[in-house]
Amino acid sequence: MDRKFTVRIAAVTLCAALGIGAVMQSLPSSQPPRNAELAPVVVSDVQPVSSTPRNILPRDMPVVESLPDHVVSAAVTSTVETTEILVPEAPVETGFACEVSMTATPIAGAMMAIDITAPCHGSERVTLHHSGLMFTTLMQPDGSLSIDIPALAEQALVIASFLDGGGSVAMAEVISVPFYDRVVLQWRGNAGLQLHAREFDAEYFTDGHVWHGSSRDAARAATGQGGFLTTLGTVDAPDALVAEVYTFPSGMTQASGTVALTIETEILASNCNSSVEAQTLEIRSGAELSSKELTIDVPGCDAVGDFLLLKNLVEDLTIAAK
Repeated sequence: MDRKFTVRIAAVTLCAALGIGAVMQSLPSSQPPRNAELAPVVVSDVQPVSSTPRNILPRDMPVVESLPDHVVSAAVTSTVETTEILVPEAPVETGFACEVSMTATPIAGAMMAIDITAPCHGSERVTLHHSGLMFTTLMQPDGSLSIDIPALAEQALVIASFLDGGGSVAMAEVISVPFYDRVVLQWRGNAGLQLHAREFDAEYFTDGHVWHGSSRDAARAATGQGGFLTTLGTVDAPDALVAEVYTFPSGMTQASGTVALTIETEILASNCNSSVEAQTLEIRSGAELSSKELTIDVPGCDAVGDFLLLKNLVEDLTIAAK
């Protein structure tokens, strides 16, 4: 190694050592000088403190403050343990059901006994539909209805509908339908319409005149003696649909001849000087059901109380003895 370089390193090291020593002597010493006298310490304003170490609460425990020594409120003098009271629920099987149920049962005269149960529709309007036949009536206050209606098909489908969209459906097999001829006249509201049948040239208001004032019954037709009239619908119901159905036992009678069918309109304050719309449905000799739309012009209101006789709107029945 170069001699000059060695001497140079030795000189630098000596200078660094002398510098560090000078700095250390200039700092205050943490020990008093050996020959210095210790000054007395004067203590004043002594505050008593506890030497008992403070308990450290666990971090996962809440801090609970002690209750005050004085009474905060005297409103509650005792502690009452409260229990939530649950109202028992009625079992499903004992609950009040709103389902609508309906049955259709075949009875004499190619009729159907309709029974409806609708507990939530007491005294409400209900419309029954069957093969184009439509009429409106009112449920009983307890939500029940029993009514007999003529069948217009052997496989008879009946629909009951309420204003809120609820309803029900029932079916019945009425095998005696082909033995009867039927003519339906149906309309809306208080139109004053009437269906009249005069069997075998009978005069008005005699035994062979069948209308709503002398309607006869299904038992008469079931024995082949003659026809009967069924009135369906309640005119008092709002926007009511009403129908009259004439039935004759064409497949069982021993008589022959003609049944004259006419439609009459009573001129009322509710229909005078207006047009009345109606519809007919007919089933004859087991043929398919047919329908026809009618528009009837009612005379002016000065004729209120009179009757308007409408011929040829419905074809007469031709009956041949069996």
